Amino acid sequence: MFEQTFKNIDDILHKDAGCSSELDYTEQSSWLLFLKYLDALEADKATEAALEGKAYTHILDARYRWASWAAPKTADGKLDYHAAMTGDDLIDFVNRQLFPYLAGFKQRASSPHSIEYKIGEVFGEIKNKLQSGYNLRDVIDLVDVLRFGSQSEKHELSHLYEAKIRNMGNAGRNGGEYYTPRPLIRAMIRVTRPRIGERIYDGACGSAGFLCEAYSHLSSQPNLSTRDLHTLQTRTFHGKEKKPLAYVIGIMNMILHGIEAPNIVHTNTLGENINDIQEKDRYDVILANPPFGGKERAEVQQNFPIKTGETAFLFLQHFIKSLKAGGRAAIVIKNTFLSNTDNASTSLRKLLLESCKLHTVLDCPGGTFQGAGVKTVVLFFEKGAPTRSIWYYQLDPGRNLGKTNPLNDDDLAEFVALQKTFADSPKSWTVDAASIDAESFDLSVKNPNGGNEVVLRSPQEILDEIAALDAESTQVLERIRELVA
Repeated sequence: MFEQTFKNIDDILHKDAGCSSELDYTEQSSWLLFLKYLDALEADKATEAALEGKAYTHILDARYRWASWAAPKTADGKLDYHAAMTGDDLIDFVNRQLFPYLAGFKQRASSPHSIEYKIGEVFGEIKNKLQSGYNLRDVIDLVDVLRFGSQSEKHELSHLYEAKIRNMGNAGRNGGEYYTPRPLIRAMIRVTRPRIGERIYDGACGSAGFLCEAYSHLSSQPNLSTRDLHTLQTRTFHGKEKKPLAYVIGIMNMILHGIEAPNIVHTNTLGENINDIQEKDRYDVILANPPFGGKERAEVQQNFPIKTGETAFLFLQHFIKSLKAGGRAAIVIKNTFLSNTDNASTSLRKLLLESCKLHTVLDCPGGTFQGAGVKTVVLFFEKGAPTRSIWYYQLDPGRNLGKTNPLNDDDLAEFVALQKTFADSPKSWTVDAASIDAESFDLSVKNPNGGNEVVLRSPQEILDEIAALDAESTQVLERIRELVA
């Protein structure tokens, strides 16, 4: 049921002159979903308070609650068409009254970790892009049928929202910026083995995929106590995100996965001088896919001992500094990091090998990140002791990866199993740190077992991909014709 609702919402947004891409569809769906969720949250808390004989103070003033402006109901529970705004009246209310009111919560909130602060952050960053109040009314009516009551409903909504994020990532030029393949994230979590009570961090959290998957992993553990669940809700997951749209999507994604007030801060992580990071700022587990290819300004580079314009290299320094002694990290990075000969790359590899135990390098094949053509590796390391040996695994699913053949959990099952004992295999081998060149610190992936063969696709796989690309091209041409018309 929810899947068709999401599709119908996208169809309406596609018709509106203010929305032109998958990014717009996800952004506009997000703020409406957020307010619908907030309405359900307040209703639950009001019911809980009543059962305990207590009064409940609403977060939102009456006229700004979903049931007042978005979906006023008659006595029989149907939409009250006399009270429900539409057309220019609705657009005017949303743009001139609702958004400014909600944005003001950031200044009025008692703590950056409160739901009030998140409301202010979200509505201080995004804007309503729908230009037709009639389209907005139609979308609101569809969102209103969504329910957040049961765990199964939240589970279905979170899966559909993840699909929207994946589509948005595939549609954008930098797909990996918004969407890291969930099977890869789950494998990274299985290797780092986070535990309840530990603090988990992603300083470039984007759509919060790492934090959501870590929450799903930990919350599904057997025999959790009420205290454990409270710890997961309030003190476990921490993120930072610079870009407004990614911040909003990350907040909404975590909410749909079951975290009421996500600890995501809207900030430029790299704007912080890493010398200012103290013990209280450090984390037990860091999971991240920092953006790469960006060029940071000179004043940002001054925050780091190893000066470089490459965003991912600055993030790696930040993550090493942000780990507690004995803390574990799994970081996605471009595979060229392992062998680049520039001073920054060499110095950073030296820092990593000397201050951390780099125990595992997962070499990912091309196509792992749909929409992003670069090859990547995942670095697994622990803080506080130098590297003695490195176990490499060359991931080879036996097929070319792409939109029609995405990475799946089975592809990574052997890696996770072999990694537990650092076992040698045709795809895995161990390198003694003493054999690493002491000047270049080259960490290149060179499989001594001859595991670099090119995997050829079957004729049917090629035909399937051609058909999928033809279908995509047809959709693009149809949208162009609609815009021109």
